[in-house]
Amino acid sequence: MLEAIGVGPDDEAVYREVLSRSQAEVAELADSLARDAGEIHRSLSALEELGLVHRLPGRPVRLRAARPDVAIDALVNRRRAELARTQLAARELLAELPAEERHRPEDIVEVLVGRSAIAARFDQLLDTTRGELMVLDRPPYVADPEDSDGAVRRLLRDDVTVRGIYAPEALELPGALVELEDASRAGEQARVHPALPMKLAIGDRRLAILPVGVDTVDAAVCVRPSALLDALVRLFELLWAQATPVGAPAGAGPFDDRQLVALLASGAKDDVVARHLGTSTRTLSRRIGELMDHLNVRTRFQAGVQAVRLGWLEPPPGSAGHREGPDDGLVDGRAAGVLGPQP
Repeated sequence: MLEAIGVGPDDEAVYREVLSRSQAEVAELADSLARDAGEIHRSLSALEELGLVHRLPGRPVRLRAARPDVAIDALVNRRRAELARTQLAARELLAELPAEERHRPEDIVEVLVGRSAIAARFDQLLDTTRGELMVLDRPPYVADPEDSDGAVRRLLRDDVTVRGIYAPEALELPGALVELEDASRAGEQARVHPALPMKLAIGDRRLAILPVGVDTVDAAVCVRPSALLDALVRLFELLWAQATPVGAPAGAGPFDDRQLVALLASGAKDDVVARHLGTSTRTLSRRIGELMDHLNVRTRFQAGVQAVRLGWLEPPPGSAGHREGPDDGLVDGRAAGVLGPQP
């Protein structure tokens, strides 16, 4: 059971025997396991080095087992760090290959078949990303969203830059808006785009994964450094420039005007926004009407314009600028357009 963390079967048997007692002596362990005292000493030394047992003061030598949940978690984390270093070393070793071997055309694109294979490679991408993760997020999903969210939180704790562009339908899933707001507070940079062309994940601009189909995830391709990968990175950057920032403003209450506009700007339908705010669609419609009265506008489009003017929705840096509108002077077409009528 514990071989994966460096504990052999004989040493594990000793650990289990010590664990079954409040404390144990070498002679007792030797008798119980029908083994030589010298073998018991060697196993105990190995277990002590791993932090699985520790000696109690006094004579004769008595030992107590460490709590398995604490001690084994520590060993698993240590092994995970060792494996990560090994992966980095493998990439360094790649530089020793001749250039023609490192960039063989047949290695640029790898085809993955089956949801389990795609999910495993996506997990690997998350585990090996060290600088930046870029994601186009839209249903359907092959991995458990909660597992992916946990992996992204670990990246944020490790100061990895995470940028996500979400399709409106991704925010309609139960709890999605709450999770997005939590991720934003944790450091994720999130935006919404009304027309994402596909799903995509790019780690450190060195590996991309994207499904072959738009609405199915039974096959995917991995793309390694190449002109094709450069094009995918460029596509992400273009969509990022077009997308609208999302997430509730800091300190916003349940019906804070800025939060309401931010939720509408996410592209979510009214029933999704109402569910997120814990209210009815009728109450939400009334609140939207009050908001438009407060902003002195007649349409959601104009409400989006005013929200940008007031700084409630910052237009994406480097966007295509503003245009003159017949009703409202300077209009950010993208931010206001996202606030258009939702069915």
